[in-house]
Amino acid sequence: MTEWTPTADIETLRRRAMLMTAIRQFFADRQVLEVDTPVLSSVGVTDVHVHNLRTLDGGFLLTSPEYPMKRLLAAGLGDCYQLGHVFRADESGARHNREFTLLEWYRLGWDHHQLMQEVTALCDWVHRAAGGSSALASTFLSYQAAFEGAGLPDPHRVSLRELRQVAALQLSADTAKWDRDACLDALMALVVEPGLPLERLTFVTDYPVSQAALARTHTRGGVELGYRFELYWQGMELANGYWELTDPKEQRRRFEQDAQRRVSQGLAVPEVDERLLAAMQAGMPECAGVALGVDRLLMAVLGKSHIREVLPFDADRA
Repeated sequence: MTEWTPTADIETLRRRAMLMTAIRQFFADRQVLEVDTPVLSSVGVTDVHVHNLRTLDGGFLLTSPEYPMKRLLAAGLGDCYQLGHVFRADESGARHNREFTLLEWYRLGWDHHQLMQEVTALCDWVHRAAGGSSALASTFLSYQAAFEGAGLPDPHRVSLRELRQVAALQLSADTAKWDRDACLDALMALVVEPGLPLERLTFVTDYPVSQAALARTHTRGGVELGYRFELYWQGMELANGYWELTDPKEQRRRFEQDAQRRVSQGLAVPEVDERLLAAMQAGMPECAGVALGVDRLLMAVLGKSHIREVLPFDADRA
């Protein structure tokens, strides 16, 4: 029998609509402008952890509105947000759907600390709109503290050999050919993340420079770190944010580094987004930005265990 009914129940869909309105009101109250950029692009992302969906004519469905939004910032638009659908290949499971709703916003003149406070305020706003009676508490951990709190070695100073041994022991996996980031990513997802507090918003900061992505970097204690944060709540990663890199030369170098990693892993290598680099060259303003998975946030505030429970139709019924 063909399944034509929604995957979420009707009352949840009504609450979803109400919470979307609440999110827009949050930004309207702060005079942050809503933008609506294309979801179809001529270029994809180079990040080895993110996989594009391609169209028959060679285009890419956006995995995030980051690149076009940064072009708007460089053009002088100012503080802005986008609430809309994005697409990622190979995304399936209780917390994943290949088409999902992403909230992304940028604040000019802010650093990542200021932005984490606003992320907390946004989550608390949505929590209360959904019926929550008390304010959400938040915790801030460095990447190193999160690892050591889980009984793992210092992720910045441990040797690759020892890191492979730890990953092999913790994950019961053959890690002999894993690189440093593969070990760290697996340990973060399967050992560190499950031990983070469920009821508190937990921000993990100061990621290894190899995982800085589009964030600027700094050196602390002789270790180069990225001004990047991720937010975890209710056992899920909800958001990924940066004190944004604005140097086009460094950004090109990172794109090229991503391409080399993709080649080594046998992955397709999208063209570099020259329009983004040109916008950065013209002068992208100092800012902080964050992307937050709205469907996961709704799961958390509505007490749902599977993403399909907050979607009108998941990938299987789309």
